[in-house]
Amino acid sequence: MLARSFLRSFSSYRFSLPQASTHLLDQSLLPTETTTTKEELLKYLHDMYTIRRIEITSDNFYKNKDIRGFCHLADGQEAIAVGMEAAITHEDNLISAYRIHPQAYMRGETPHQIFAEMFGRQAGSSKGKGGSMHFYNKDTNFYGGNGIVGAQIPVGVGLAFALKYKKKPNVAVIMFGDGAANQGQVYEANNMACLWKLPAIFVVENNRYGMGTSIERAAANSEFYTRGHPAPGIRIDGQNVLAVRENFRFAKEWSLKNGPLWIEIETYRYHGHSMSDPGISYRNREEVSQMRNSRDPIEKIKGMLLEKGEVTEQEIETLEKKIKDEINHAAEKAKAEAYPEPIELFKDIYDPSHKVKVRNVEFKDTVSV
Repeated sequence: MLARSFLRSFSSYRFSLPQASTHLLDQSLLPTETTTTKEELLKYLHDMYTIRRIEITSDNFYKNKDIRGFCHLADGQEAIAVGMEAAITHEDNLISAYRIHPQAYMRGETPHQIFAEMFGRQAGSSKGKGGSMHFYNKDTNFYGGNGIVGAQIPVGVGLAFALKYKKKPNVAVIMFGDGAANQGQVYEANNMACLWKLPAIFVVENNRYGMGTSIERAAANSEFYTRGHPAPGIRIDGQNVLAVRENFRFAKEWSLKNGPLWIEIETYRYHGHSMSDPGISYRNREEVSQMRNSRDPIEKIKGMLLEKGEVTEQEIETLEKKIKDEINHAAEKAKAEAYPEPIELFKDIYDPSHKVKVRNVEFKDTVSV
């Protein structure tokens, strides 16, 4: 019995991948199928459901006014961060905008740290000073979010330049949304990346809606994967974690040899653009429900596991309950953490060898950073 269990635990399964669209790239180069194991699928399910519980829990705490300021939730888009991180390593640089709780988690931040940051507590990823949009982890080369639309993109090209300058075998993944794709700085940065053949992967998370409007009303060219010309592009299914994984594996290898590549990831957000946006004034509830029922990334991976008979529905429910309890505990523990000391207002912004002066007000205590 033990031998049978051992053999089953290492058996692999083959899955066909949804076909990707290409621009200036031979479609035959892209993966059309992949193999995976029960262990991998369970890991992806665990991470994706953890991310969803972080988002659902954040929603509840925001409505209770325990989380303040801007808060952008990514439930519905979990397969992107999980699939991407299965293909690259923490030696590859990553920079994004907002809606970055999944990226923060996959780059090593614990749910406790994520909640502490959103609650404004000292134990948070950025000492409680950044909030939902400003997670950061230098140890895992996660250069965080950016509250200014599109501002992270030139910085991401700088990260790609540094990798090439230092002759490192890694890429810079530069994430932005369909709304930011219309920013002029995107194309200035892309131009430089193409000229210098930098290992930059431009990733457009196309969830079909910007702040209060659809892509069709905001973008003259809504085929974002074609926007990087002369850099080639691909458009992939962002609701299938295996499709994300395999196309990012291809993208990393291609970019290291050839330079910039654009990836448009077709996905969908269940919440509004931010917590101040109900999300149903420019789309209807039926559309959201239809997407949940037909293209949910977590249900997709559950189906893969159930199809192969590796787990039962009861085992999945047990796993989900365990994760839900862990996330609730992490949030309550984070809420009980201390707020930052007032001195933190003056840290990380000025040279500590000089007297601190902010708007002509001198702060006399010694500041250390």
